[in-house]
Amino acid sequence: MEARIDKWLWSVRIFKTRTIAAEACKKGRISINGAQAKPSKTVREGDTVQVRKAPVTYSFKVLQAIENRVGAKLVPEMMENMTPQDQYELLEMNRIGGFVKRAAGLGRPTKKDRRDMDDFLQDSTTQTDFEEFDFDE
Repeated sequence: MEARIDKWLWSVRIFKTRTIAAEACKKGRISINGAQAKPSKTVREGDTVQVRKAPVTYSFKVLQAIENRVGAKLVPEMMENMTPQDQYELLEMNRIGGFVKRAAGLGRPTKKDRRDMDDFLQDSTTQTDFEEFDFDE
């Protein structure tokens, strides 16, 4: 059995909508057995699908090629997660250290975010004593 890659990615709940899955294919973030895939590319049982969602590249083995969305409990019967452990460690490191560098599109930092960044970036050795300077000049 065969299925379109965009439908398969949506049906096994890797992407929330089929449109988002098709966009990922068009942007070159999806590959099947090492080759980049367009949304209409078919996937078969036994194929390996790689999905790049920054900063991690997930790998899945296709157990069943389906085009209809299934419940979350049935997903393990449709695919096998083959993502290496080092990719999950990379994701965890990004979560821990990611508050200093904000991702594009998240908007302005809140006051708390700004204060946390200031506290993190401020080093006690670089503080100057402002009483030395005469600001009245």
